[in-house]
Amino acid sequence: MKSPTLLVLTSLVLTGCGANNSPPQTPIPGEKTSAKMRTLETGAQLIQSRPPVDAISAYLDGFHFYNGDKNGQMEAHHYVTVLNEDVMQAVIYDSNTKDARLMGVEYIISERLFKTLPPEEKKLWHSHQYEVKSGSLVAPGLPAMADKALMSKIVNTYGKTWHTWHTDRDKTLPLGIPALMMGFTGEGQLDPALLADRDRRLDVNTQDIKRARQNIIAHPVIKGANAWEQGEVIQLKRVPGAGEHAHGDTGFGQAEQTRKANN
Repeated sequence: MKSPTLLVLTSLVLTGCGANNSPPQTPIPGEKTSAKMRTLETGAQLIQSRPPVDAISAYLDGFHFYNGDKNGQMEAHHYVTVLNEDVMQAVIYDSNTKDARLMGVEYIISERLFKTLPPEEKKLWHSHQYEVKSGSLVAPGLPAMADKALMSKIVNTYGKTWHTWHTDRDKTLPLGIPALMMGFTGEGQLDPALLADRDRRLDVNTQDIKRARQNIIAHPVIKGANAWEQGEVIQLKRVPGAGEHAHGDTGFGQAEQTRKANN
């Protein structure tokens, strides 16, 4: 049975709305979708089930920047699935329309789980306290009660975000390697023009939202998160081989050799 918190995030959240007002800005190459492909798409929608997609229960709109480049800022439309009381996951798009480009993913964990991470892992994660309390993270269309319940759950969580399609930099295809993203942690960091444009399109007022969230309790940020503030900048680099994901002697390669020998 779902906990009260999960019920809030999967029932109250689903009563909200807010979409189809922020189209993608980056064109993509390719021919117009054919009638045959559209027919196949429609048929698949009617016949096939999509449990992972149907499990998405919340829409959040916020902002990210490239770890190591605070001026590389962009709006991020999050579609969130609650996995359990301590773990959520989000698919991130560059818009909230049907033709949105899938930009990346964010994994969201509770304060309790974040405390258990090793120091090097914590450097990959960012806090959500400021995003919630400042009003820069919003849940478009949610009634006030549901918004407060949702944000009270998110405020003390931590996120690890990877962007795979850099549409903010006019990348018409998902070129290059994924980038680690961070969230804002203080006043004066987020481009006010970016925020004002978001508020206009989504018909929200960040300052009103900030005032409404004053009594949401935000804990001090745990040491290790937001490592960029201490100059710890981490990004991926192309390297030969499997990098940190190599298995070594006890991994898949050895197991496969053993399997073949036994056969």
